[in-house]
Amino acid sequence: MRAPAGRPLAAALWMSGSIAGFSALAVSGRQIGATLDTFEMMLYRSLIGFAVIVATAAATRRWSAISRHDLGLHLLRNLVHFAGQNLWLAALALIPLAQLFAIEFSNPLIVALLAPLLLSERLGAARLGAVALGFAGILMVARPFAAGGLSPGLLIALASAAAFAGTAILTKWLTARVSVLNILFWLSLMQSAFGLICAGIDGDIALPGRDNAGWVVVMGLSGLVAHLSLTKALSLAPATVVMPVDFLRLPVIAVIGMAFYGEALDPWVLAGGAIIFLANWLNIRLESQQVRSRARRGAAPTQRQ
Repeated sequence: MRAPAGRPLAAALWMSGSIAGFSALAVSGRQIGATLDTFEMMLYRSLIGFAVIVATAAATRRWSAISRHDLGLHLLRNLVHFAGQNLWLAALALIPLAQLFAIEFSNPLIVALLAPLLLSERLGAARLGAVALGFAGILMVARPFAAGGLSPGLLIALASAAAFAGTAILTKWLTARVSVLNILFWLSLMQSAFGLICAGIDGDIALPGRDNAGWVVVMGLSGLVAHLSLTKALSLAPATVVMPVDFLRLPVIAVIGMAFYGEALDPWVLAGGAIIFLANWLNIRLESQQVRSRARRGAAPTQRQ
């Protein structure tokens, strides 16, 4: 029996919210970067997120979903995620927006490569080929053998993608144990604490001023909107449908970078990003085929009875 096709149009509409959210997050980071360091940005972003999560739990009366189970795993996940977010914000100020987004798309490929080691998942020849294709796209985006070589900004962006891959694997472990609301609660609370410690270690935490307070709020809300919209879209349609829409983030942010920051449209970045997208799509399609195959094998004994 084939899986239902879902609601692709509704999923695409939700993905427009995800694209807008991620783009607003990048723009707000650029706007704030001159006055707040990455730790201060993470502090205020996490505090806003924590306020929203607490308000949501109170409004829906879901306090019982928040527990102290697996706090050690929460701590490890949030340390890795905090590192990835700070690296991403640091790279935001150093390389073009489109280049950063293209490299970020490599995150699922790194997860696929690490899955056999950390999740006991099989990496067959076809999926290995998809990963290899994706890394060819990364080389096109980064161009380490070009005149400029691997710049610090590119290295930081690649480290950020690796950290996000680690976050994804740890999140997969957690979602098998606790609710999403529980994960988000400890995410925002712990990262508020990390931000406070790191921002205040020098004894000087800059406060948002009248010129950037609005952008701080945009940063705090845009990430939540982006991830909520992406999660909702994936609940309405298969990942093979959602992923092509998610790729629109790259040309959208490239146009934003050109229009507002004078960044040239780099054909190598766009072509490499397209190859990375294709590799991700193939990887998801292969995973979907494996899931359907396992489901058919599991249903076979029942059908013969």
